[in-house]
Amino acid sequence: MTKTDAWYEYPSNLVDMFEDSVKKFSDRPLVGMKNADGDYDYKTYGQVAQRVDNLRGGLAQLGIEKGDGVGLIINNSEAWSVIAFAAYGRGARLVPMYEKELEKTWRYIIEDSGLKVLFVVNEDVYNQVIGWVDEIETLEKVFIIYGSGENSMAAVEAMGQKKPVASLKPHYSEIASLIYTSGTTGDPKGVLLSHGNFTTNVLAARRMFPHADENVVTLSILPWAHSFGQTGELYLGICIGGSTAILGSIDTIVDDLGKVRPTMLIAVPRVFNKVYAGIHNMMRENGGLKEKLFNAAKKEAEKKRETGKASFKFKILDKLVFGKIRARFGGRLTEAVTGSAAMNPEIAQFFIDIGIPTYDCYGLTETTPAMTMNSPGATRLGTVGRAIEKVTVKIDKSLVGEDSEDGEILCFGPNVMQGYHNKPEKTQEVMVSDPKLGVGFRTGDRGRLDKDGYLHITGRFKEEYKLENGKYVHPASIEEDIKLSAYAINAMLYGDGKPYNVCMLVPDFEALKSVLNEMGLGDKSPKDLVKDDKVLELIKTDVTAHLKKTYGGYEIPKKFIFLPEDFSIENGMLTQTMKLKRRNVYEKYLDQLEALYK
Repeated sequence: MTKTDAWYEYPSNLVDMFEDSVKKFSDRPLVGMKNADGDYDYKTYGQVAQRVDNLRGGLAQLGIEKGDGVGLIINNSEAWSVIAFAAYGRGARLVPMYEKELEKTWRYIIEDSGLKVLFVVNEDVYNQVIGWVDEIETLEKVFIIYGSGENSMAAVEAMGQKKPVASLKPHYSEIASLIYTSGTTGDPKGVLLSHGNFTTNVLAARRMFPHADENVVTLSILPWAHSFGQTGELYLGICIGGSTAILGSIDTIVDDLGKVRPTMLIAVPRVFNKVYAGIHNMMRENGGLKEKLFNAAKKEAEKKRETGKASFKFKILDKLVFGKIRARFGGRLTEAVTGSAAMNPEIAQFFIDIGIPTYDCYGLTETTPAMTMNSPGATRLGTVGRAIEKVTVKIDKSLVGEDSEDGEILCFGPNVMQGYHNKPEKTQEVMVSDPKLGVGFRTGDRGRLDKDGYLHITGRFKEEYKLENGKYVHPASIEEDIKLSAYAINAMLYGDGKPYNVCMLVPDFEALKSVLNEMGLGDKSPKDLVKDDKVLELIKTDVTAHLKKTYGGYEIPKKFIFLPEDFSIENGMLTQTMKLKRRNVYEKYLDQLEALYK
């Protein structure tokens, strides 16, 4: 933020980064999309670059200049990357939005960001938003990405093909994108991220994974409209010359993993938590030889950790047992970078043992996103790694007292955002100055640094609350652990100012199947099951026993509400990155939660 031009390394903007990779990897696959038969077709760097050139020329004819807003409403796709780099090549600001979003949120973002041109996925979305051209002062044109005719993206590309223009090379300090936060605690905020924010983050991550090269293949799971997927997958992938296949849907993930056979994944811990829980539930239900072999493999893996040597027995069991788990991921996966929530150390160790290490990292949209990261040769389970290159992490204890082990996590470095768009007061609230480090960001998260510089996340100030007895509760970590119990798929704690914690819990009805059949309840619907005392006592007992391994009695919920329907994006209870929208949950269920204390 206060550095000189000479300090920034090349490439210092996303346009140079993309064009350099196109020169080096022109004939290599960049992005794969599923065709009508369900198989993947890939476009090369050169093919995507041609579309970028054409669309950039079209945007120029539409009057897009430096600083103008170009928006898109579409999931990860070839078109997403084409629009992004065409906009950057005009010096424009990219404003990505999710397909699965409330119409009022689209409108809020379009108005707040001052969009000039908007690309939308299909005619249905086009019909929803086209009227806003007459109602929103800055919005001039809307184009359909998968469409034809004069209102299509293809028409804009055709205009540019006839009249091409060279790309502009933005300064590192110029805004590349406005990424809107998910609004878990209020209205979305447009985070202003510069070209330098992105490129320094990409270059730092690349150095932490020096072995990653053009042979890397990923399956895109995280949305590129969010900073983690955008920086960690799209931009880092392009920087190293890798290829990315786009997930068909969460329902087809097993099939897609088999077809793509990724070598690396950028994911959230939930993906691995579900696999871990599924495997252990299956072993517990099946029993017999399979369970014995599985437990034997785990035991041999533990010995390997202690001795540093793989026994002959381990090699056999690895092939028989762990090899089948690796096959679920396509058989080529060698590592994963995980973020958004801390990975449970027990689960992380399990995946290390089977040969798929997961490297936890940490950051926020406002830090583009990476602040800290574990990596090969520098990893510590239970932490989110050490500060990445040119980033400094400090712990501010002013909110908790100097005697405390932890405090608020502050970030200083070239990854720190330029501010919140149109929100100077909100910007001022979170920015902090240091005479040596310059401008930094207050994360609102709570953590501590160990003697080796590894960051341990201990909570979130905005989410923590105090029970009636004065004890503080950090709900997110407890909720994550509840979801690791055998029969729970989602959970939310409640207890601010109350005598004890209570919990809203969504049972894992799939994991409960065999138990329900034994109880003669296999034909009951979720709505009926959450009212059955025997089922509820079973789940409550399992969750409580699981939590007692880690938490104090005051942290463990005393009463539960069981829900037949999971929290989701569609019902407004989750953000696009699967975080709880607590405010929305409280609005819907507050009366039921309060009733638990009567």
